[in-house]
Amino acid sequence: MDNNINFKDLWAKQTSVVPNTENLIAEIKKIKQYNLRKLILTNILLIATSIFIIFIWMHYQPQLLTTKIGIILIILAIAVFLFAFNNSYSLFKSDKNSQSNSDYLKDLIAIKAKQKFMETTMLNLYFILLSIGIGLYMYEYTSRMKPIWEIVTYGITFIWILFNWFYLRPKQVKKQRAKLDAIISKFEMVNNQLDE
Repeated sequence: MDNNINFKDLWAKQTSVVPNTENLIAEIKKIKQYNLRKLILTNILLIATSIFIIFIWMHYQPQLLTTKIGIILIILAIAVFLFAFNNSYSLFKSDKNSQSNSDYLKDLIAIKAKQKFMETTMLNLYFILLSIGIGLYMYEYTSRMKPIWEIVTYGITFIWILFNWFYLRPKQVKKQRAKLDAIISKFEMVNNQLDE
């Protein structure tokens, strides 16, 4: 019985499945449409939240400076996040029909870099400003409570912030990265096949 296996011949005979370029471009368009819808919805929700916060400020006239600073920090967090979010998705708006595979790959890598900046720097800044703002805003109202309810109120708020920070945010980031990484790897495979 011959136990000699020629791995080189086996490797040369294997067929590699090259992704269809049209399908990849269709996937990119789906991702772009999804991200543009997400951009519009995020803008609407955060602008509506800001308007609601300003309405509360004007209607209830907070007395303490900490409350006013808290409101300003919350609105600043929203404004900074929206500014960066809108700028980071400018690449999703471009739809060049005559792009080559390598151009698509460059665009996807640029989108990934901007997405990483949003997921790290801007989300960190947003959460820090938002958390400080909420803490300062709540001080005026919680200071009127009994100490036990003050602790419960801050505790629940702190737990909600931690839940968003350590569970929801990483889950969403991982999901977005996985989609983009999958398409980038497929485009790299297509480019490598074309180079051979």
